[in-house]
Amino acid sequence: MNIDKAVLAFAGLVVLAGLVLSLSVSPWWLLLSAFAGLNMIQAAFTGFCPAAIIFRKLGLKAGNAFR
Repeated sequence: MNIDKAVLAFAGLVVLAGLVLSLSVSPWWLLLSAFAGLNMIQAAFTGFCPAAIIFRKLGLKAGNAFR
């Protein structure tokens, strides 16, 4: 798995976790999904993604999007 795929998988996990928590705990958990979405939009324009930096330090190889 490369960094690009790991970032997409992590973002999907965060969105789904926010949705499940909003249904089971509190609607305020929807802010987690909103944050993930905003971070994905920001990363598309700037190329900066904190999750990509963490995955790089964990030893995943670079993909096309996050080098």
